[in-house]
Amino acid sequence: MKYRNSGVCLLIVAAALIFLAFGCRSGKGNLKGLKMVKLETTKGAIVIEVNETAAPVTAANFLQYVKDGFYDGTIFHRVKPSFMIQGGGFTPDMKQKTTRPPIVNEAKNGLKNKRGTIAMARLSDPNSATSQFFINDVDNVFLNFGDPRSVDAFGYCVFGQVVEGMEVVDAIDKVKTGIKEMYQDVPVEPVIIKSAKVVSKK
Repeated sequence: MKYRNSGVCLLIVAAALIFLAFGCRSGKGNLKGLKMVKLETTKGAIVIEVNETAAPVTAANFLQYVKDGFYDGTIFHRVKPSFMIQGGGFTPDMKQKTTRPPIVNEAKNGLKNKRGTIAMARLSDPNSATSQFFINDVDNVFLNFGDPRSVDAFGYCVFGQVVEGMEVVDAIDKVKTGIKEMYQDVPVEPVIIKSAKVVSKK
């Protein structure tokens, strides 16, 4: 009888620990249940599903910038037709915003730079990504980690997928671009991210 009671007690304790573990995890900002980010742009809305499992550091970094309102009022400052649209770092007058420190490159996560995916922009240093991101207009295999056609051995980290608004991405892809300040491929008419917000899944 004592053995049976101790077994029941152990089961109760185990159940309580599991409840606490999952309860604490789910209550941490509710980001696990809110993995969708909506970019309201002057060309329309783009909804992105952020993959926190495959790219935890990159996803957390992006979501923090979103929560901080960092992207609000920034532009897609680099548009390369049939390649990608890049944003997340410049204001309409081409002033670069101050960012947090760079993050580690998680390109070795199995996600590919396919049409509709979102990835981090970076410099030649593989671990130099901060706030800027790009959305692939086409399959860009030469940006993938480990692909023999890649521009370098480190690749560009994919951390999400457009689930609504690819027609908006395509519209941005077609805008007229030119040179502004020292920068090339800048839309002549600014494409502004009016707001970036974490939203619930439908």
